[in-house]
Amino acid sequence: MNVYDSERMLETVSKTHNQVKSPNDADAILLNTCHIREKAAEKVYSEIGKFSDLKRKNKKLKVIVAGCVAQAEGNAMLQRQPLIDSIIGPQMYQHLPDILLDESKKRNVLLDFNEQEKFSKLGAKRNIASISSFITIQEGCDKFCSFCVVPFTRGAEYSRSAQEIFNEADSLCQKGCKEVILLGQNVNAYHGINKNNKQINLAGLIKELAKINKLERITYTTSHPRDMNDDLIELHEDSEKLNPYLHLPVQSGSDDILKNMNRKYTSKQYLEIIDKLRKKVPNIALSSDFIVGFPGETKKDFQDTLNLVKEVKFAQSYSFKYSRRIGTKANRINCMLTEEEKNERLQVLQMVLNKQKHSYNKTFVGKRIEVFIKGKGKKDNQYRGTTKWMQSTIFESNKHLETNKVNLKVKSAMDNCLLGDLI
Repeated sequence: MNVYDSERMLETVSKTHNQVKSPNDADAILLNTCHIREKAAEKVYSEIGKFSDLKRKNKKLKVIVAGCVAQAEGNAMLQRQPLIDSIIGPQMYQHLPDILLDESKKRNVLLDFNEQEKFSKLGAKRNIASISSFITIQEGCDKFCSFCVVPFTRGAEYSRSAQEIFNEADSLCQKGCKEVILLGQNVNAYHGINKNNKQINLAGLIKELAKINKLERITYTTSHPRDMNDDLIELHEDSEKLNPYLHLPVQSGSDDILKNMNRKYTSKQYLEIIDKLRKKVPNIALSSDFIVGFPGETKKDFQDTLNLVKEVKFAQSYSFKYSRRIGTKANRINCMLTEEEKNERLQVLQMVLNKQKHSYNKTFVGKRIEVFIKGKGKKDNQYRGTTKWMQSTIFESNKHLETNKVNLKVKSAMDNCLLGDLI
């Protein structure tokens, strides 16, 4: 979502400013920020500190902080770091052109929640497109998980209109896009209005987008188990364009921890969703998020998580130690686990998850797959791309490739990628 937001901000200022490769050449430096974990938020201040010499040399240089850290910390950011000239929340970056053209010394603080105005001002026409492009369709969250800051930094759930999303996807496809990744903090809670002024769900939206001829693949992320309805599950079987991939965070396999997290589903209910999906699409790539060391997590709770992981067999995963966030309910719960215990549990979990990734990828060895090329690899004549199962792939070609998609035969599999030969 931050990649999408950054692209849209670049588009808003394209008439007056060009992007430069180095802060040394800039009239303005924009940091788009994430507040999900404490480490990410602290990096913001570390980065800004690096610009002190540039600010000293160029009195007109503007340092602007956008995104969720700006929203969460507000005016306190200006007090903590005087180098900052303006802060913009994630629902206000349509005002970025005005801030850049403002020659006064005013320090702007724009933190209102105005999603409808933002998207209407941004418009559906896109200037930046790639073979695989992001589109935000839903923002905010009404779930209030006890560990999460999203309701406070992104606001209440808001869904864009289906026609607006369709027009944006069509605009991207006119510029060479072949895959759209639909984004939302609760993307499967989407409930936008279509051109007939009727509310449709995510399955309905995907059916509309599938009508775009040049669009070949559709993916969505991030989903919540509570919003994984039968319409969406059946669409995974019926749609030719919907990728056989699903990122469905479970966070924990312990019902006690899930209750304390305010997730409002049980491990059994999660497994029932997985069972339904696998019956429809046996080779679907399942991905998830895990939080280790949540306050109150016992050895049994952690074992329940391992048991769930071993039962599901995930193709991809993201796992983290619990990170305290000020303002959340979980921040008021004392955590008796030491950092050493959290680290040990995280390593055990990641070892199991990595083995599962490798095992899933090995099932593709010897198969022929279509890959969308994302760019050059690290070595000469090397390219990188992705499959419709959202696997990274690496292959070589001695010739310059004029196309942006190729067919490969997979020759070997690693934990995080497939290696293939051009067919």
